[in-house]
Amino acid sequence: MHYGRLSALLVATTVMIMPVTSRAAETPVVPSGPFAVESTLPYHAPRFDLIHDTDYAPAFAQAIAQNHQEIEQIANDPAAPTFENTIGAMERSGRMLDRVSQTFFGVVSANTNDVLDKTQAKVGPELTAHEDFIFLNPKLFARVKGLYDQRDSLGLDAEQAQVLKLYYQKFVHAGAELSAADQKRLRKLNTQLSSLETEFQQKLLAATKAAAYVTGNVKDLAGLDPSAIQAAADAAKERGLSGKWVLPLQNTTQQPSLESMSDRSAREKLFEDSWTRAERGGKNDTRAVISTIAQLRAQKAALLGYPTFAAYVLYDQMAETPEGVQKFIAQIAPALAAKEKEDTAELQKYADANGAGDKIRPADRPYYEEKLRKAKYDLSADDLKPYFELNTVLQDGVFYAANRLYGLTFKRRNDIPVYNPDVMVFEVFDKDGSQLGLMYFDYFRRDNKNGGAWMSNFVGQSKALGTKPVIYNVGNLPKPSAGQPALISFDDVTTMFHEFGHALHGLFADQTWPMVSGTNVARDYVEFPSQFNEHWALDPEVFAHYAKNYKTGEPMPKAMAEKIRTSATFGQGYALGELVASAALDIDWHLLTSKDPRQNVDSFEAAALKKTGLDTADVPPRYRSSYFLHIWANGYASGYYAYLWTEMLDDDAWYWFRQHGGLTRENGQRFRDMILSRGHTQDYGAMFRAFYGKNPEIEPMLRHRGLLPGGD
Repeated sequence: MHYGRLSALLVATTVMIMPVTSRAAETPVVPSGPFAVESTLPYHAPRFDLIHDTDYAPAFAQAIAQNHQEIEQIANDPAAPTFENTIGAMERSGRMLDRVSQTFFGVVSANTNDVLDKTQAKVGPELTAHEDFIFLNPKLFARVKGLYDQRDSLGLDAEQAQVLKLYYQKFVHAGAELSAADQKRLRKLNTQLSSLETEFQQKLLAATKAAAYVTGNVKDLAGLDPSAIQAAADAAKERGLSGKWVLPLQNTTQQPSLESMSDRSAREKLFEDSWTRAERGGKNDTRAVISTIAQLRAQKAALLGYPTFAAYVLYDQMAETPEGVQKFIAQIAPALAAKEKEDTAELQKYADANGAGDKIRPADRPYYEEKLRKAKYDLSADDLKPYFELNTVLQDGVFYAANRLYGLTFKRRNDIPVYNPDVMVFEVFDKDGSQLGLMYFDYFRRDNKNGGAWMSNFVGQSKALGTKPVIYNVGNLPKPSAGQPALISFDDVTTMFHEFGHALHGLFADQTWPMVSGTNVARDYVEFPSQFNEHWALDPEVFAHYAKNYKTGEPMPKAMAEKIRTSATFGQGYALGELVASAALDIDWHLLTSKDPRQNVDSFEAAALKKTGLDTADVPPRYRSSYFLHIWANGYASGYYAYLWTEMLDDDAWYWFRQHGGLTRENGQRFRDMILSRGHTQDYGAMFRAFYGKNPEIEPMLRHRGLLPGGD
């Protein structure tokens, strides 16, 4: 998952309703505190040694007021508009707001507490109102539109022309052409939505913590390895639960422990805890918030001239329209439905022969899939974990692949302050030894961390601002007990490569203007580099370099490594099915119109899943509506399909690499030059075609997933 740049101009959260009035005569804001000036640390990294939780709220107030004055000065500039005094000036404004927002949202997602939660609830609407102040400012829009209308005669370079076009589109998309009355209504909707999205996120975090599986009988955990059982005991102690064991939930329907737990009733309880985490009534139930968000989003879309919120969101994506997304999903569905049916029948047959007793249920599926995998390929997760030690995977796998492809090198920095002791920091050097950027890695699960894995920036790259990227990767891997190695699954390995693919997209950013730098791209393009980078986890050379027994240092036996490759398409009916079901659910929520009534979440979800034509009873969605963090709070509304769309792009690119020699510096440089370093300086289709030689094709993806013959 990727979190985009939270800049002063692009932050999507919000509210004070600020009137659009001239403030040029006001005394300039003189900020104070740890965000008042650029950090003196390398790369302007956040001063976590100086920042306190209580610093964020006043820093936001100062930064918003300061940027408000900057925008007023631009809007009221008596000089005729030029690119530099309007677009360039906006891009350079809001520096303090960038600093505080990028730091705050990084920390609140990964290491929150009551103070930060309260700050987020307060500043969310304020930021949204400030964004409205900018993009609903008639004087500012008049300057931007004047430049856009005469863009062909301004002598702009290609990047300037792209930035101007995107600013104009963003102003129009934000409602700059609405009447004053409609703009007032839009401001109110934006404020309501921002508050509700923050409320959803906080309810879900609390619900997920409260719904953790708790048992007082260690026999319920039979099948888990001793380190996992000890981690469950440690988690209980952290909660003050004496004589108990706790399995915290990750933010997906299925839970990793289900693969190993042999007690069926315990599996059912863990699955039910996950399935109903945010549907138990009381203060953490998210359903009322969801139905209101969906209704308000539909109203916002109608106000802006779109039939649905999905149409509103997809206007600048590669897929372009909801119909484009539905057509794409329809290309997958028939082969997927057949694969689901085939996989389910095989699994039921195996379960019947091994004492299941009756029809297997979703809670049983991971357990029997793992057993069947072991039977078919003589391979189990427990067999593999000793070969995947987190730090070895990172340095001898993720970093090694980046070195072989792009010439990057990495140096651990223990002198850079962090927001949690678990966080590691590395400086990144380019192929010529020059400084490229700074990377933070925060891999271990905590109760105060959002679920999932993601990447974003503490500092964005920009030649105009003189900044290099400071990037973080965050995960939710199980933390080992003190003194024990961090052994992870191959799925976790893949996630590490995935998030580092996002990091490469950010590290290689080479733009003048923040608007188009690095990962500031469409949802259905931003996952392309990350999912492409996953492929290197199984590249024979890379794999052999990191898949080593943590005790002996011996490489994984070739026969075992080959079994991972040959089993790669095993269980794809489930793995792909849960993604497609969630993507379809997302789109259906955002195809509601402003005339549709407020929905009952349970009945709406059931009807939406039934329409997919997939077996969602046996293959439930990866996320249910009530804990679908991506679409209700993390900016992926109408965009969850992007993971599948960009998988099509990444499998096409992987096919190209395989046809041209694979893991070579020459191929890596071409991918860097044509994809990773371009940001949004060009239209996405043009960038992809320049690399691949033609439009995206879905067949490599279906082959790679095992839905068509001829896969890897």
